Amino acid sequence: MLRVLAVDDEKPLLEELLYLLRSDPRIRSAEGASDATGALRRITRALESGPDGPDAIDVVFLDIQMAGLTGLDIARLLTGFARPPLIVFVTAHEGFAVQAFDLKAVDYVLKPVRPERLAEAVRRARALLGRPDGARAEPDAAVPARRTPVSPAGADAGAAERVPEQIAVELGGVTRFVAIADIAYVEAQGDYARLHTDGGSHLVRIPLSTLEERWAARGFVRIHRRHLVALGRIDELRMDAGTTSVRVGSAELQVSRRHARDLRDLLMRQATG
Repeated sequence: MLRVLAVDDEKPLLEELLYLLRSDPRIRSAEGASDATGALRRITRALESGPDGPDAIDVVFLDIQMAGLTGLDIARLLTGFARPPLIVFVTAHEGFAVQAFDLKAVDYVLKPVRPERLAEAVRRARALLGRPDGARAEPDAAVPARRTPVSPAGADAGAAERVPEQIAVELGGVTRFVAIADIAYVEAQGDYARLHTDGGSHLVRIPLSTLEERWAARGFVRIHRRHLVALGRIDELRMDAGTTSVRVGSAELQVSRRHARDLRDLLMRQATG
């Protein structure tokens, strides 16, 4: 069972988070701290106690925007220790996700906190600590495919029918479903990927390599270590002085040398039918 510390400078939100944590049978104890100073004092005592000591903390559920030191500041301080507690960020702001995962956060939970989403964060922390509880990882919420997408030459036609038509994204505690057919390209951002559509962008905690594998039958191709592009959304292929790029709507994306030849061949085959 986990020993956890919850940190939030808004008392009602801290009490709600503690209530949810204490309701989870996988949590042995849940303490609260209402500011960065109190949190650091408690974490220091835990570090001095050691991971098996009476004052140990396994996981810190940490707000980001607080008076004084932010949650990111606290996490940076902890990176200097050999065996710090795990960090789960709990925040109302989507925009810090890349920084959070650069700091090796276990998870990034958006407020208002849903019990099932917090339970998934607890599951991930337990798994990293070598205490799996048998709970299933939360799958990407999606619905069965209904359309036939443009596929790269040679792709398994049946595979496209098994690829979900939508992907779930979270923003401020609300889950929205984005049609994969509306996604023009995907940009790697640490452990996250940013999905670019005509109407805006959405951040999901899925590595670009995973989306590359899942969406190959949907016509998505890797053009760079940072970019995955829907083949049918490429408007122009440009080659100039040994460099290659593509235009996707208003965005111009570089194509790495290792992907340039394959991409050109795919586009030519698509153009000639």
